[in-house]
Amino acid sequence: MRAPIGNFDTVIPVPVCLDELTAPVADAVRTWQAGIPADRVLYVETDPRWADTAVFVEHYGHDLLERSANCVVVAGKRAGRTTLAACLALSTTRVDVNGVVRRQLGVRKASFASMETATGETGMEYGGITPIGLPADWPLLVDSAVVDLPYVLVGSGRRRGKLLVPGKVFAELPGAIVLDGLGVA
Repeated sequence: MRAPIGNFDTVIPVPVCLDELTAPVADAVRTWQAGIPADRVLYVETDPRWADTAVFVEHYGHDLLERSANCVVVAGKRAGRTTLAACLALSTTRVDVNGVVRRQLGVRKASFASMETATGETGMEYGGITPIGLPADWPLLVDSAVVDLPYVLVGSGRRRGKLLVPGKVFAELPGAIVLDGLGVA
């Protein structure tokens, strides 16, 4: 099977390779609810040695730079209460944590969650966090530019391997809120 973006040797529909995924991601695939079938989401094998963006696109395809998104975990605080959320924005942008995220979560202060919090709460590996399989009660803030792409490269829950996901899927995930301007240049 050939990947719709990038140049990968191993391309597998996710329902066929659940053992390659972390438990929360595999569980999300097993209980798939999106309108686009789960077999349109593809797992691609990648080498963690090439995880740095510049090296990654050199090895797997320059087209991936404009078609990749990062999923980051943020923590918002107000009146002693912490709200965790995930944000998905194109990798060529940065998440507007102190503007769009803070306002959307209705918090006084927002910042990136610590690595321990991000991995502990998601059950995913740092550097591989993906919006598929996040805790169901979390808001998932998605930049509209991600949803507009035919396919997007995101983490798989592990450092090894990535997912190729039709952009529209992200708008259908639990807790998804699509926002203009979440990712800024």
